[in-house]
Order: sequence, then C-alpha cells, then structure tokens
Amino acid sequence: MSDSELLALADAVGVLVDWTDFDGRERRVELDTVRAVLSALGHDVAAPGEALAALRNRPSPDMLIVGVDAPITFTGAARAHVTLEDGRRLDAMRDGDELTLNISQPGYHTLELDDRLMTLAVCPPRCVTPRDLLGRDAWGLTAQIYGLRDHGAFGDFASLAVFARAAGQAGADALAISPTNALFPAAPERCSPYSPSSRDHLNILYGDPAALGVAPLPPGGPELIAWSDAARAKAARLNAAYHAFAGDRRFEDFIAAGGAELRRHAIFEALDERLGHIFGAGGWRRWPTEYRDVALAETAVGRLGLGDRVGFFLFAQWLADLGLEQAQAEAKSAGMGIGLIADLAVGLDPGGSHAWRRPNELMLGLTLGAPPDAFQAAGQGWGLTSFAPDALLSANYRPFLETLRAALRHAGGVRIDHALGLGRLWVIPDGASADQGAYLRYPIEDLLPLIALESHRAGAVVIGEDLGVVPPGLRADLDEHGLLGMRVLPFERDEAGAFTPPQGWDRRAVAMTSTHDLPPTAGWWRGRDIDWRAHLGAPGDRDDEREQRSEDRAAFWKMASQAGLADGVTPAPEAPDPVVDAALAVVGQTPCELALIPIEDLLGLEEQPNLPGVVDVHPNWRRRLPTTSQALLSAPDVGRRLARLNAQRPR
Repeated sequence: MSDSELLALADAVGVLVDWTDFDGRERRVELDTVRAVLSALGHDVAAPGEALAALRNRPSPDMLIVGVDAPITFTGAARAHVTLEDGRRLDAMRDGDELTLNISQPGYHTLELDDRLMTLAVCPPRCVTPRDLLGRDAWGLTAQIYGLRDHGAFGDFASLAVFARAAGQAGADALAISPTNALFPAAPERCSPYSPSSRDHLNILYGDPAALGVAPLPPGGPELIAWSDAARAKAARLNAAYHAFAGDRRFEDFIAAGGAELRRHAIFEALDERLGHIFGAGGWRRWPTEYRDVALAETAVGRLGLGDRVGFFLFAQWLADLGLEQAQAEAKSAGMGIGLIADLAVGLDPGGSHAWRRPNELMLGLTLGAPPDAFQAAGQGWGLTSFAPDALLSANYRPFLETLRAALRHAGGVRIDHALGLGRLWVIPDGASADQGAYLRYPIEDLLPLIALESHRAGAVVIGEDLGVVPPGLRADLDEHGLLGMRVLPFERDEAGAFTPPQGWDRRAVAMTSTHDLPPTAGWWRGRDIDWRAHLGAPGDRDDEREQRSEDRAAFWKMASQAGLADGVTPAPEAPDPVVDAALAVVGQTPCELALIPIEDLLGLEEQPNLPGVVDVHPNWRRRLPTTSQALLSAPDVGRRLARLNAQRPR
C-alpha cells in the first residue's frame, strides 16, 4: 500500500488532506486520521487502490440537476424525452449526434434517456427572498419556544400560536424559532434542540391537546425549567388526551402520509421508554442487540405489549404537527408576511431514531465538530453525525430533501444551521480528540440548486448560518443562490475593530443584534458573558477581556452616534437600556432584506439561552421569559422599540 494511493482515495471521497486554519496557516491531516475517516466512511484503507477503483466504477446517479432554461445535451443517445410534473411530454431536438433539451419549468421531472429513467431536477437560479415575497424590507423576532409563558410550565406550540399572533399584530413579518425536532421523550433532560433524535419528526412535548380545542393550561412554572418534572406532567396530559381521543380523519390521513417511517419512529420512542427503565433511556446504543435491528424490533412490539404505547406516540406526533400548523396559521392571520422561520439543525444524535431506522444514510463512526480556533483552542466535538455524502448521491439526495421539506412543512422560511456544512464539515473519528479530524467535502454544487428549488416550491425564504471560519467563496455561493447570510452586530467590524455603520451591511442578508449562543445586547454591555467565564474558570485573562469590552462599548456608541441613532455620552455598563435602543435602531436601519431581533434584546434581558461548550454548569435551554406574550409586547420600553422598527421597516 502506498501513501499516494491512500491520498488519491481521500481526494476521490472528499477528505481534504490539506486545509487552512483560522489563523491562515496551511495544515495537513495526519495519515492515521485520514485512514480512520475513510474507514468510518466504509472504504478499505488496507487496499486503497482497489477501493478507489470500486469508487470510480460505481453506477452514476439517477438524478440530473440543471438550471431553468439551461441547454441539456446528450451525445450518442438514440432518444431522450422528459415528462414534466404536470404530465406534459417534451422530446429532445436532434442535431447530428446530439440531442438537446431545454426546460423552462422548475420541478422534479422524469427523463427517459434511451432505456434509462432518471429524475431531472430543474432548478431556479436562486431562492425566494423576503423582497420577492413582500416587495419591501421586513423585520421579525426570534424566540425560544420553551421560554414562552402563556401556558403551563414551559412553552409549547399552543404558546407559540399566542406569541405569533401578538408579534404579528405588533408589526412583525417573521418569527424565527429554534429546531422543533424530536428529542428523547424518555430522557427529557437532554433538552438541546440542536441534538435531535430525528429531524423528520417533531418534539412531542411541544404538542398540546389545545390543538383539539381542549382548554390550555394557565401560565405557571418556575423561571428555570426543570425538564424531568415538567416533561412528566406534560406526558400525563398528553396521555389523558390520547385515551379520551375518539378518532379524527385528520389523524388517519397523517398516519397514512407518514407511512412506515413515522410508525418506526413511534416504535423507537416506545422502545426507548420501555428499555430505558432497564438499560437507561437516551437511544438505541443502550439497547440489547435484539432490539437494535429495526425488523426484529418491529416484531417485538406485540410481544412486549407496546402496541398501545406506539399508538400514543403516533397520536402525540400528530398533535404536535397540528399545533405547529395552527401556530403558522395564527402568524399569517395576524399579518405576518413570512410567518414562522424554522431551524434545521446541522446534525443528529447517533443514538437517535434516524440512526436506528436508516443508519446507512449517516456517518456513524464520525462525529461533527470544529477544528481549533481562537475561541476553542482544543477544537470542538459536538457528538452529532450527519448524512454521508456518498449516501446522499446514491439516494438522489432524498434524505436531505425529506429533511428540508419537514422543516418547511409549517413554516414560511428555514434557517440552515452551520450552512458551512453544505460545502464541508469537520469530522472526527469516534474516540479521537477534536483536533484529530479532517474536513469532508459535500456536494454544494448540487445542494444549493436543490435548496433553491425547494424554496420556490414552498414559497419560503432560506437563511444560511455563515458564521465562524468561512471558507473562501462560500458566502458568494450562498448569495448567488439566494440564501440570506447572517450579519450579527458584534461581528460587523472592520479590520481595525471599528463597528460597521448600518449602511455598510450586506443587502442580501439577515441583520441581527445577537443570537441564542451570544449574550443579548444588555448582557454584552454589562459584561455578563465575561462574568460567566470567570465563574466557570474558563481560560483567558478576565481583566484583559473587561478592558477590551470597555473599548468595544466606546466603539459601538461612536458608530451609533455618527449614524444618528444614539446621542449623548457613552452609557455606563450598568445602564444598558439606551444601548439596547441603539442596537435595535442600527439593525433596523441596515439595507438587509430582513432584520431579526431576539426577544431577549427587544425586552432588554441580559442572559443568553445557551452558553456553548458547557452542559450542567449553565442553565442552557431552560430560561423562561418574564411574563405572557401580550404583557411582554405591551410594556412601554418594548412599545417604543417596536414603533421604531415599524417606522424603519413599515409593512
């Protein structure tokens, strides 16, 4: 075996042996890491030459992806014709030895090339954007569903409907939410929405019988959610609704549309609940061998007496779907031009439902993460997996398209988490440290056109989270295909550290004051993030950080004042309210098509929903808002900020 054969195999598979780190230094992946990554992807590194030959001899995909009105030429074919989605047939034109087609109708059409049938995906040049939909700039809010206080001990889809109605009536055109994907009902303390069991199904704890007309629970519960207790109470409420359920044609239609995959997801949750009492809940990796095989597990449902529990999880999944549908309907009826913006997490828990049902689609044996950078010197391992590029190609991108469509099912837009992953992902062999990984190339040249096609079919905007170490050319690719990038106020600086004035922000982007992983503006101004790092004993010099923050405060206030959006002397760290006003005004004044304001910034709160890199020492994904939706949005300070946003970006 020669190193050259191994490197040739790596190149063919898409493992980037040579890469540039955050500091601009050229790096090379160690050969042992290359072998480990290739092995996890199913390639024989003991015989790389043979593996490379097998790779090159694999059948070509049964999907052809082209642009609208782009000429499609076939040489040497006897005949070619296309059956469009609407049933019309188009025959290729012959010119000598060439057959040419030109399709102007976007969609997934059927191409017959001699005796071969293929899917012909004809894609528009770019996604739908807010200006396409509305003819103007827009603004919206972001919120964590669980934090809403309108019903019960944590927010759910019934609460989301109330908040969406209130936000729409206040002038918002959009409401962006964190992922609503299925987690682990039997292990509710695993509450991060970015570590889903399945991205094709919903978190049943967000469903509520209120979707069926049952009176919702009154507001209640503590400031910080105790997920185990709260989930137990919600499960009892759902269970009572299930046993009182008299049937509904909509439920039957939902089950029929979900098919085998929906039933298997329900079986997974029933098994995790039953086996969790013995082996520990939280996924199939804890189960005995006989339940790890889907077919065997399906036959065990009757023997284990789980039929009723499978029925319950199917019912709860439908209830969640119905509640999310109603929340989007409330958003639109309240005047929102876009409505809900869903969030598509970058990966999946390898012990979850998707990995159990369809393991061949995923990179089991590799975890996603990030290489070392200025913020994480050791790099990051996220404990997630994702689609294997080869599996996507061989399945005509069906797994990706199903997941994207699930996100858009009841939404007017989607944010693609870590959109850098459309081009490459940092993958780490299981058991290795985060710096012993490699970038794995993804077929971005196919994924972006398909995203544009799905955007048009759903009439939905697409946001690509392009923060972090962005590879050269990625933002240009996203922009070309109409995916809105994210421009976040603390990061919008020039090389000298000066804040970019609003007129200098990118036009085709989403402007934001902060994100769920950053401190809100008031917390940033006070230095709450620095206080947390001090409390946790994080590496770094707190005195230097506080001195730098003082300089950053002055720099921000100078920019806002020069832009005519603030006046007077720089406020003290203990007086963040004028700064919150100025931050919202700056974002609202940008030429970005959409401005999204975290609810924490609209309210002037200080604590962030999530502190990345920690689990138990910070209340991640547990904080609730101070009061009910109507009370929040009618507060005087909030009303003043809303009025300014509406003046800057009127409907």
